[in-house]
Order: sequence, then C-alpha cells, then structure tokens
Amino acid sequence: MAAPVSSSSWFASVSRKVGSLLFNSVFIAQAATCSAKMDSVGPTKLEFAVQMTCESCAVKVRAALEGKPGVTSVCVDVGKEEVLVDSTLTTAEVQALIESTGRRAVLKGMGGSEQDLGSAVAMLAGGGRIQGVVRFLQLSEQRCLIDGTIDGLEPGRHGLHVHTLGDLTQDCLSCGEHYDPFGRQHGGPGDSERHVGDLGNIVAGPDGRASFRQEDSQIKVWDVIGRSLVVDAGEDDLGRGDHPLSKQTGNSGERLACGIIARSAGLFQNAKQICACDGVTLWEERDRPIAGKGRSKASTETPAAHL
Repeated sequence: MAAPVSSSSWFASVSRKVGSLLFNSVFIAQAATCSAKMDSVGPTKLEFAVQMTCESCAVKVRAALEGKPGVTSVCVDVGKEEVLVDSTLTTAEVQALIESTGRRAVLKGMGGSEQDLGSAVAMLAGGGRIQGVVRFLQLSEQRCLIDGTIDGLEPGRHGLHVHTLGDLTQDCLSCGEHYDPFGRQHGGPGDSERHVGDLGNIVAGPDGRASFRQEDSQIKVWDVIGRSLVVDAGEDDLGRGDHPLSKQTGNSGERLACGIIARSAGLFQNAKQICACDGVTLWEERDRPIAGKGRSKASTETPAAHL
C-alpha cells in the first residue's frame, strides 16, 4: 500500500509544475518576440511613376501587386500615372512586379509610417559592369532602412560599408576609412562595438545581383549624407576573424564599387519629369545606365540599367 501524501507535499509538487510551465511559456513567448523583432522589417511606402493610359492598365497593375506576399496595400492613380505601394519587399522586387505587366516603372520616393525624417541615395559604380542603387530612409530616430540592388558582382557575400569621405577623385581608394565617429573596432551590424558604417554583408546570387533590405540602429541619414558607400570584393568577417585586418575592416578585400550618398526625395517630393543636367526624361532614364556612357540623350547606346 502506497504511503499517504500530505496536502503540503502535494501542493508543493503542483506549484513546482505550474511554475515550470509558466516559466517555459514566458521564455518561449519572449524568444518568439525577440525573433520577430530581429527578423521583421516593417512595411515601407513606395511611390512609383508608372506608364499608364487607361483603367485597364490600372487593373493589370493592381492584379500584379495585390495579394502578393510582402505587399500590404496598393493605390493606383491613372491620371497621375502613380502607384503607391505599402510593402516589405525591396524596391527592386516591387518594381519587377509592376513591370511584369509590360509597363515601365520608376521609383520617385519612399517613406515610413512616421513623419519624414530624411532619405538619401547612393548610386554605385565600379570596375566592369558593377552598378547599383542603395537607398537610406530614416524611419525613426533609432531606425534607418537600407534598401538596395547591386548588379555585376561575383556570386557570394560582399562587405558593405559607409566610408568617411565623399571623395571619388581616386575612385574608391579616396573614400577614406569606415565611418567611425566613436573610435570603435570593426564589427557586425548587430554588435554594439562596431563602426557606425559597418553594414555587414550583402549576398549576390548566381546572376550577380544582390538585392537587400535591412534596418540599422546606428546609421542616421543626416550623418551619412555627403559620405560614401562602398561594396567590397570579399566577405566581411564582422571582426571575428584571425586576420590582422579583422578588427579594422573585416578583411573583406579590395573596394569594388562606390558612390557618394546624396539627399533624395521622400514621398510626393519628386515632381521631376526631365533631368535638367542632361535632358534625360523620366522614362528615358529608366532605360539607361545610372551614370556615364550611354546616359547622355545624344548617345545612341541605351542599355537598360534594370534598377
């Protein structure tokens, strides 16, 4: 016959089990919350100019966007040839969806859910066919969205950094070191000990394209305008390697492409239909390189930038 169990022993046993269940539930909930915060980047409002002439065009554009994963809302105005999209996709991905209808699209502005705190853009170019566009949007005092597409890279990981100087007189060699106003060691984007300009790695696919969208807590748009953005030949080890350059540059190799970070338009701030500097219209600009040979209106070479 089993020994009788006292009421106090029974209560203690049940309390321990309930306490353990509660602790595990709280731990799991907190872990899920942290994971969501680390993995999620909220939707951004994207303003596109889109060639449309009738309501049928609008129907096709809506059909290409609505219901797609990462697209939360779509507003189409045929009269203004304008499409406003709330999305967690990269600007290049949204543009590709719109252009799958056979209509050309140009990003004119982007914004967050809060007041406009500033936006910037860097147009990168380098050796060979490397070119790209990277945009910065200050979502709040503590959060900056970085959205970009760079083509012509070798497949794999490439370090991406904001550098101190906006000086391209010697191409990327004159951009200075990583932007580091606090005198810290090199690190990764999630590290407290890092250069402000340390943005980690972007990943190029087999086609040589790296398309990315990430948030950063240390970059401030108003601090990086006038500086430069550089993409490197190799992977950034985030300061965790054994190489002497690990704590300085991440040992990510030579500088492949770079561009000066300049102020850009926010939502509904860009009414441009033609570029005053070289006479390139909005739609001509879509089908020409972002800079250099082939961009001039007088040129007969107009290779598509696909950006």
